[in-house]
Amino acid sequence: MQENVVSPMNLVEIFSSIQGEGLFVGCRQVFVRLAGCNLFCRYCDTRDSFAVPAAARVETEAGSRMFGSITNPVAASELFAAVANLCRTPHHSISLTGGEPLLQPQAVVALSPLRDKGVRLYLETNGTLPTILAQVIQHIDIVSMDFKLPSELPEQQEYWQEHAEFLKVACQREVFVKIVLSGRTSPSELERAIALICDINPAIPLILQPVTPVHGVTPVVPEQVLRWQELALASLQNVRVIPQTHKLMGQL
Repeated sequence: MQENVVSPMNLVEIFSSIQGEGLFVGCRQVFVRLAGCNLFCRYCDTRDSFAVPAAARVETEAGSRMFGSITNPVAASELFAAVANLCRTPHHSISLTGGEPLLQPQAVVALSPLRDKGVRLYLETNGTLPTILAQVIQHIDIVSMDFKLPSELPEQQEYWQEHAEFLKVACQREVFVKIVLSGRTSPSELERAIALICDINPAIPLILQPVTPVHGVTPVVPEQVLRWQELALASLQNVRVIPQTHKLMGQL
């Protein structure tokens, strides 16, 4: 990707909030939600990210919950200015999320100069686009990679090979894996996911996230979560159970 020519991108929203998932729960982040996704998970709670809105909403001051708007597609300079404005308030990192942010990797390039100011880039991704990740990994500091289990995808789609290739690239940076657990999760697919992580590096942290039951999704019972954590800990060094805490806090 040519860094001196960054094409416009389609956004949903930009805002400041508290990270509610994964290894960095509680950290203050600027969230850049990009439009579009290559998957359709049963438990998806950001379905408004699938379509491209006419304009993206942009918080005008960090934490104010006052929003303006910018018309899609958004130029790289507009994206940079909107995020830099919020970064005047101290933040741990900038979360590139979606949808699937790697469908628009130019956003990573557009925001990479902010790293020179000490703000890290944090990628939240479904982990199915390893070739694109390889193109921008040098600009990313932290990778939050979801493993998408077949039970949560239409027609039981499988992405084991893509996940393995992706994780190998992501290991060039700080990385952790998140797996959403629901009442549909099967022992065999979870065991396969654990084995895949272990084969690459058993020190990679694994976050088991009990599903937030939206769109008719069946929750996982607490006792099962304990059994699955024990299963993962037999192979991996760092396995934590963390729900979607931003929903408990009433944060965006």
